[in-house]
Amino acid sequence: MCVVDETIGADFLRVRCTDGISRICRIPGKFRRRVWFNSGDVVLVEPWDFQQTKGDIMHKYSKDEVKRLVSMNLITKEFIEGKT
Repeated sequence: MCVVDETIGADFLRVRCTDGISRICRIPGKFRRRVWFNSGDVVLVEPWDFQQTKGDIMHKYSKDEVKRLVSMNLITKEFIEGKT
């Protein structure tokens, strides 16, 4: 799981992942012009096999899903807010 830090442009996002790596992720065609990404959104990322600092966005979690992830202790509120 990752949190969107910023939109770079040309369908790329900079995300901060729970494994401590900051990645540049590509927005696949199925999300373009259908799903909008903002800073602070929680997303699921699949890292590339050949380059671990890049990846693809697989899913954007809704607010209810994020609350459920926090209640299950899979992600912390501090990580989402960017404090740690």
